[in-house]
Amino acid sequence: MIRDLNIVVVEPDTDLAASIVDALRSEGWHQVTVLDSPMGLAGQIEKLQPHLVLIDLENPTRDVLEEISIASSPERRAVAMFVDQSNEEMTLTAMNAGLSAYVVGQPEPERIRSVLKTAIARFQVTSQMRRELELAKQALSDRKTLDRAKGLLMQAKGLSEEEAYGLLRKTAMSQNQKVIDVARALLTASDMLK
Repeated sequence: MIRDLNIVVVEPDTDLAASIVDALRSEGWHQVTVLDSPMGLAGQIEKLQPHLVLIDLENPTRDVLEEISIASSPERRAVAMFVDQSNEEMTLTAMNAGLSAYVVGQPEPERIRSVLKTAIARFQVTSQMRRELELAKQALSDRKTLDRAKGLLMQAKGLSEEEAYGLLRKTAMSQNQKVIDVARALLTASDMLK
């Protein structure tokens, strides 16, 4: 379990906030900041830069979920939310907002550790999937760029595809650049000449 987490707890009930803080500290998490309202959450989160946000709201509205999504940047940190009641639409909205854990019920001290572990694990899995998706998108984009650059060389110089790639590769090596960078430069130059 990660020990040096900076955690923000959003809890309007002072007594419940104190018991949550005690539960977190008993698990070894000592960097805990309590906010008593989700209002102005974006500024607070930006200032505090927590690793994890734990939110307890009785009945969050769609607007509150959107604010929490924007404020807590689920791409950058795990977010766990406790709600008193929910329905299918609200659950779906919460998941689409990027929450790592959405739990119906009170944030009871004995449940917090397992919920936070789950939120952190889900956040890590989701982050890995996002990274892999971005890498795949970049690879596809690079492939299209290479294909366009090879096409230009094939047309302009009467080369085969293999020869065009060889020329791109040779140029990249002689200029100490990546093949994709040479391909981009070729396409940029070609666009300028049109």
